[in-house]
Amino acid sequence: MKFALVVNLSKERAIKYAKKISLFLIDKNAEIAMIEECSQYFKGIHIHYSKNITELFEYCDMAITVGGDGTIIHAAKYAAKADKQLIGVNVGRLGFAADVEPHEYEQLERLLTGDYATEERILLDVEVIKEDGSKHYLAVNDAVVARGQLSKTIDLHLSLDGDEISKYRADGLLFSTPTGSTAYSLSAGGPILAPKMECILMTPVCPHSLFSRSVLFSGESELSVHVKIPEECCCVLTIDGEKNVPILATDRVVIRKSDLKLKLALLHNRNFYKLLNEKLKERDF
Repeated sequence: MKFALVVNLSKERAIKYAKKISLFLIDKNAEIAMIEECSQYFKGIHIHYSKNITELFEYCDMAITVGGDGTIIHAAKYAAKADKQLIGVNVGRLGFAADVEPHEYEQLERLLTGDYATEERILLDVEVIKEDGSKHYLAVNDAVVARGQLSKTIDLHLSLDGDEISKYRADGLLFSTPTGSTAYSLSAGGPILAPKMECILMTPVCPHSLFSRSVLFSGESELSVHVKIPEECCCVLTIDGEKNVPILATDRVVIRKSDLKLKLALLHNRNFYKLLNEKLKERDF
C-alpha cells in the first residue's frame, strides 16, 4: 500500500514523528511517498519522492498528514480532487480534524488491514465571476468575503438561488462548512455544527446591527454575494485562510456545495461533542 505523508516542515515535532511513522510503516511492507522538498529531512529512509503535491496524491493509495489542522486543510483539497482518503496525526495545538495523537502512531498499521471507518465531509465550491470570466476555488473550512482595510466597512448583498434576501453592513460575510464551524466561524460567533451535516453556514463578521445572526442554509442552496465598496477601500475573498482573491464591486461570489467530498479515515469512534469540549478547554490559558 502506498501512503503519501504530508508533513508540516516548520514543526520539528512533525518531522520527528513523520520519521517514526515512515520507518514503522515501511517495516510493515508499506511504501511511503512525499514531495521532493522533504528529501533533505528524511535521508537514509527509503521514500518515493514526487515533484509536487498533485503528483503525490495521484501516486498514493491513501494520505497521512503530520501537523495541525492547517496541514489537513491544505492536503484535503488535493485528497478530494484525487478521491483519496486522508487521516491526520495531530502535532498541533487543537487538531479538531486529526484522528490520531502522536503517541498512537502505531495504530496506523490498521490502515493496512482495513480496520478503520470512513467519514465524508462536504466542501464548498466558491466561484468568483468577473467581467472577463470566472474561476472556481475549493474550500474545506470556509470562504470569507471581507473588507481589506481596517478603517472602512462594506455593504454586502446576499442572494439565495438568484433572489436577494438580505443586505449587511459589516466587515464581511463568512460562509462555512460544518467542518469549519469550529474554526473562524466559531470565533465570529457562529454555532457549532456536527461535521457530517450537509449544509452551509453564513455568519456576518462584525455586523453594524443588533439583529444580524448566523443563518443555516440547505446544502442544496446556491448563495451569492456582491459588494458595494467605498472609495479608497478594497475587498478580498479568503479561502480557508490561505488563498486571497481581490474582489471588485462588479464581481459576484457564488457559494455552493461542491460535488467533491473529503473522505477522512477514522481509527477511533469518538463522540464529536465530547471531543469538542476537551479540545476547547485546551484554549484556556
